[in-house]
Order: sequence, then C-alpha cells, then structure tokens
Amino acid sequence: MLRTALLTLGLTLASAHLAQAQEQVLNLYSARHYSTDEALYDNFTKATGIRIKRVDSDDAGILARLKAEGAASVADVILLVDAARLYKGEVEGLFRPIRSKALEEAIPPGYRAAPTADGTTWFGFSTRARVVVYDKAKVKREEVQTYEQLADPRNKGRICIRSGSHPYNLSLFGAITEHLGEKRTEQWLKGVVANLARDPKGGDTDQIKAVGAGECQIAVSNTYYIARLMRSSNPEDKALMERVAIVFPNQGSWGTHLNIAGGAVARNSKNAAAAQRFLEYLASPQAQDYFANGNNEWPTVKGVKLTNPALLAMSNGAFKAETIPLAAVGAHQVKVQQMLDRVGFK
Repeated sequence: MLRTALLTLGLTLASAHLAQAQEQVLNLYSARHYSTDEALYDNFTKATGIRIKRVDSDDAGILARLKAEGAASVADVILLVDAARLYKGEVEGLFRPIRSKALEEAIPPGYRAAPTADGTTWFGFSTRARVVVYDKAKVKREEVQTYEQLADPRNKGRICIRSGSHPYNLSLFGAITEHLGEKRTEQWLKGVVANLARDPKGGDTDQIKAVGAGECQIAVSNTYYIARLMRSSNPEDKALMERVAIVFPNQGSWGTHLNIAGGAVARNSKNAAAAQRFLEYLASPQAQDYFANGNNEWPTVKGVKLTNPALLAMSNGAFKAETIPLAAVGAHQVKVQQMLDRVGFK
C-alpha cells in the first residue's frame, strides 16, 4: 500500500508540474493604471487561457527598466500612455517589430509606428485629446479657441496647468513645435508662463477643480479626466462641470492635439506569439469598447461605434484632430525640455 501511495503521489506531483509548465503566462509591463482595464485582462485570459502577470510603472520607469534588464527581461508586452515615449522605445530598440495583418487592417497608419522592413514596432489602441477647460462666467469662448491664445496677454493670471515636463505636456509642446517651429514655440511658452495663475502642480483633474474653486479661469486637460467628472454621481463634480465649458482647440487650423496609448512586443520577449495575440485582442471590438466606454478614451480602430455619453457630449461625436507624424512629436522632446528650462516653465 505504501508503494501504491508513493506512486500516486508521484503521479500527482508530476501532473501538477506538467500543468504549471504548460500554463502560459504573459508578462505585461504597463503604464495604464485604470481599474476598467482589469476586465480587458480577465476577458483575454478567459478566451485564451493565457494568464496576465502585470508590472506597473510610469512610461519613463518602464523604458528605464527595459534598458536595465536587457536580454534578461521577462517582459512580453509593453503598454504606454504617451506617443513620445512610444517613439522613444522604438528608436532605442526596446520593441520587437511584428507583422500582423489584423492590426494593420484595424489601426490607421497615423496611430501606429511607421513600418520597416522587419515589421511595425508599436500600435496605438486609444487616444485622448488635450483640450481647454474654462470658467463660463469669467472667460469668453472666443478667448480660448486656440492653443496660441493661452499665451495671449488678455489671459494673464488666468491659467492653471500641470508640470511642463509631464509627458502629456511634453507631447503637446512637441506638437506645437512641429506646427510653429522652435523659435515661435519658445516665445509661446514664455507667454504661457507669464499667464499662469499659480505654479504648475497636480494632475489634470486638479487643474479643472482649480477652475471651479476660482484659483484660475482656464485649464488644460486630457479628455478622459473631464469625462470621468462628467459621468460622476458626486454632487460636487456635477456642480463643477456645470460651471465649466470645454474647447477643442484649433478647429479652424491644424486641429486638436491627440496623445496615444499603445502597445508593443518587448524586444526580448520569450513569448512573442502570445504577446502579438494580446495586441491583436486589444484591437478587437470588445476591447475597443472598454477603452471608449470604460476608460473614456477615443478608440483608434476604424468603425468602432462610440456610445460614451460624456465623449459624445464633449464634441457632438466628432472634432478635427491634428495629423502630424507622431515621430515628429517624439523627436522634439529634447528641444522642448530645453525651451522649458530657458523660459522657467516648472
């Protein structure tokens, strides 16, 4: 009986070891910290049997970690929330080029890396517009219809904005550099600094609330922060959103700046096929619906129906977005940071 028991135990342990060895795990380095994304991961696991193991950090932290880990990295998929950082990861060789007919057909060229002979390094799955929020009782809409007007002397002492060195602002300023050129952009940044109501601090939601509190009258924010407040059941949030209005800048010229959240297969992925499968899943109608209606982002995939009431209310369902190459935004980052230092933009 002892021999039989030992044999049974041995078979059980062997089966457990085999099951563990066969279990597929996808290591995800993610800068997305949104609770609604949990449903994305759970649904992927249910559909494929591939478990997601996530490491959270910000964009810069993830890129730094990938560089430090090198070939020893366990990362399979990289998710970032800024176009300039996606570009940086691409040029530093941290992503593995892939060929995917599904992704190439679903995601327009403007929302993915330019293809090379080896394939495409990253794909954008959602966007967020960088817009102007203003106090309807104190600011006229025609005073804030363009980004350029943020530097207009009439708006002196009116503006709240987060740190100029935050990726969202660096990308916006990089886009403006592409539109206006370096000299004019530096003058514009100098004008914005002169118009600040307070030193830059906090996140985008803090800027909107500062407008509501009367600390300033104009703020800059990504649309998904605004949509969260619009969809909130908190009476204070409802009162705040009744006080402010939103402008999608530069509708009469180059269009409103968009930033991109996207993904890539890590250069040293040990599970590249599953990683590509995950990226293709993020372009599926189900996943795109989570981006749009769960986290209040604009989907990048063509033909996805937008039903988010906040996003629809903000823009009546459509607005003119800028169409500059995303690589240009990333390429201007060093210049932009130098300009911020020169003009004293904290």
